[in-house]
Amino acid sequence: MAHAVRFYETGGPDVLTWEEVPVGDPGPGQVRIRHEAVGLNFADTYFRTGLYPVRLPDGIGVEAAGVVEAVGEGVTNVAAGDRVTYTGSPLGAYSTERVMDASHLIRLPHGISCETAAAMTMRGLTAAYLLRRIHPLRKGDTVLLHAAAGGVGLIVSQWAALLGIRVIGTVSTAEKAELARAHGCEHIIRYQHENVAERVRELTDGAGVPLVLDSVGKDTFAGSLASLAPRGLLVCFGTASGPVPPIDAMQLAVRGSLFVTRPALADYIADPAERDALAGELFDHVSSGRIAIEINQRYRLEDAVQAHRDLEAGRTTGSSVFVL
Repeated sequence: MAHAVRFYETGGPDVLTWEEVPVGDPGPGQVRIRHEAVGLNFADTYFRTGLYPVRLPDGIGVEAAGVVEAVGEGVTNVAAGDRVTYTGSPLGAYSTERVMDASHLIRLPHGISCETAAAMTMRGLTAAYLLRRIHPLRKGDTVLLHAAAGGVGLIVSQWAALLGIRVIGTVSTAEKAELARAHGCEHIIRYQHENVAERVRELTDGAGVPLVLDSVGKDTFAGSLASLAPRGLLVCFGTASGPVPPIDAMQLAVRGSLFVTRPALADYIADPAERDALAGELFDHVSSGRIAIEINQRYRLEDAVQAHRDLEAGRTTGSSVFVL
């Protein structure tokens, strides 16, 4: 019998339940997939708490990798036996197997395991659009990256170094500083001990940075704006500390005609051709060893409650996965 993590009300980690679930045969355009690894992402907590709206009861999780066991009528992009990965709606990745739309699936190349794929598909595609789509970065540019020791942060730092982009990363601990530095951060700011914006100005000879990548949200928003150069862009792509405060448009003008955006990965992978292009570039870097995927936490799927507690308490670094 298949199992899945589900929740019937929003709230803390304890609302997650582990239960048996029926899994039928795939219909037209669908596949049945047996998961080998499932990604643990901070975005999962947004659905669990109700920050992202859900219709309850529901499953949880948006990222997993595994093997296609059966295909429905009209499916041509994958076949039974293919190793695949995916990220995105609908919820339900925290499961041993499921039936889902085949259009979400990305075939895995040889040399990338399902465990690695589950640790990097969402984070890696996020890094891909941040560096390759959202801003015209040039070799020699400097960016400020919050949560530099997190799953997205470690990939962004390595990829930026390949592009000749200098990264100033923020972290909370000495251990995380060492990890971020080992993955390409040129300068590290311990945000609990230093003023981020002041330190950024020191490191850039007063100029500020053209781009800030901020997945933290409320706690870092003001410092992120203060770190930007004139006409710089603040990318708020996460809210780990809570939603960003309301934006006073006049403040953007007086600070140097700044820009702020709140992108969603879904909009950068909605076109299958663009998704596959970003995934292809990511897979090539990982397969060649130019980008290493750090899986620093592994959990059993039935231990999802503890995994969410660790994630929200800041006890994780790099990527975390559930191994089946």
